[in-house]
Formats: sequence, C-alpha cells, structure tokens
Amino acid sequence: MHFISWNIDSINAAIEHKSARGEMTWDVLQNIAAQQPDVFAIQETKLKATGLTKKQATVLADLFPDYQIYVNASDARSGYSGTMILTRLTPLAVTYPTIGAPGEMDLEGRIITLEFEDFFVSTVYTPNSGSALARLADRGAWDDAYRAYISSLDAQKPVIFSGDMNVAHQEIDLKNPKTNHKSAGFTDQEREKFTALLSAGFTDTMRAQNPDTPGIYTWWAQISKTSKINNSGWRIDYYLVSDRIADKVTETAVIDTGLRQDHAPISLKMAF
Repeated sequence: MHFISWNIDSINAAIEHKSARGEMTWDVLQNIAAQQPDVFAIQETKLKATGLTKKQATVLADLFPDYQIYVNASDARSGYSGTMILTRLTPLAVTYPTIGAPGEMDLEGRIITLEFEDFFVSTVYTPNSGSALARLADRGAWDDAYRAYISSLDAQKPVIFSGDMNVAHQEIDLKNPKTNHKSAGFTDQEREKFTALLSAGFTDTMRAQNPDTPGIYTWWAQISKTSKINNSGWRIDYYLVSDRIADKVTETAVIDTGLRQDHAPISLKMAF
C-alpha cells in the first residue's frame, strides 16, 4: 500500500496556479496524482468553512478519479487550517474528531480518521506554538489530548497516521539546532511531547529507516531565499505507525519539490 501526506498550504492556490509558486504547487499535486497513492492526506487546505467550491471539487475529481474525498474545514476561522483525505479504498467509517483541545483548536479542522478493516488511517495538522511561543501552553495541552486520542485508536487496531506535526524531534531533524532551542517547533517541551507520543507505542517511520542520516528535511522557510538551495530545513512532517506494524514498512521518502520552498510531501509504502 502506498500513502502520501502533504501540507499543501492552500488547495485553492494549487488549483488556480496563477503565481509562480502556485504553478510549482500544481506541478507537485499532478505528480502525486500520477503516483496514484492508495491514500493521500492533505493538511492546511485553507478552505472556506463551507468546504470545497464547485471548481475545486471538479478539478480534484478530474485529477483523482475514483477517489473518495473527505474534508474537515475550519469552522473557527474560514480559510484557515483544515485537513483532507483522498482515498481509493472505501473506509468502514470516517470521523472528524474533537479531542478536548484548548480554545478553538477543536474547531479548526485539524484531524480526519478513516477506519478500515485491519487498521485506522488518520491525518493531523498540529497547531503551531506561534511567534514568541504565545501558544506553547495550549500546544502542550493539544499534544497530551492528541496522544490520548491516537492511543485510544491503537487500543482497537493498528494506526497509520501522518501530518505536519510542527516539531523537529531531534537535533538531526533540522539544519541549525543550536540556534533554535527557543524557536517554535524545537522547544524542549514540544520535543518531549513527541518523545511521549513515540513512547506510547508508535514508530517514526522515516527515522526508523534512516536512523543516522542527516539532512532529511520536509520544510524550508519561505522567508529565506536560499533555504532550499542550501538545504537549510526542518523535518516536521511525519508518518507514524503503531509499533506492532512497523515491520510492514518497506519504503519512506520525501518527495522532491524542486525549488519550491515550504513543505514537501512525504511517502510511505507498507506491505500488508
């Protein structure tokens, strides 16, 4: 089975592709469609609260024929956050869970979960701690609530889950660790919470397959014109699986996006 996950940073920007960046995003989306993954998870869709427009739905249906599309748009703020899953496999059930997160986080369309016969597939867009770490306390509460939620799924059947988790777990997961210990996404608290998630019974598939390989990143800051050229990035997008199915992983990869900065898609293949 083939899974792909991507923080697209606006479905509409990709579909309209009226800018140079939009063209690059559209090219990546077409590349993913050509690979025909069994399940394609998207974060930061930035859809309106009403979901896909008619044009967006038509373009996606043309690009991904025979896929079922599930959308969780933000009700808290239209055009913000949001997740989506496209699947060639028919799920037994689809849920858009609330996890008891602080503030409006549960209203921001951050999780979708599909249940299949032998496993769950879920995607998440983890809240960012924000500039000056203004949301760090709330982020910590989110991490605890999310870990409890994923663990509740794992108690029923194995879980394959992905997304922009907004944390670089170890120093190997970003280019400049020494200068980022107080930056959102690399604070001690966020890293400890991710360790706790793994300790709850889950495997970081990319790192499991590449335990000592540096320079594997999934995000490069747009604010720096040379971040992608110099591979000055962070690995903050993940595929995690229940420990008991980790031996089913056959391949992990970061999908090449050329000169496009921001997030790159990640790929997971498993043999069931």
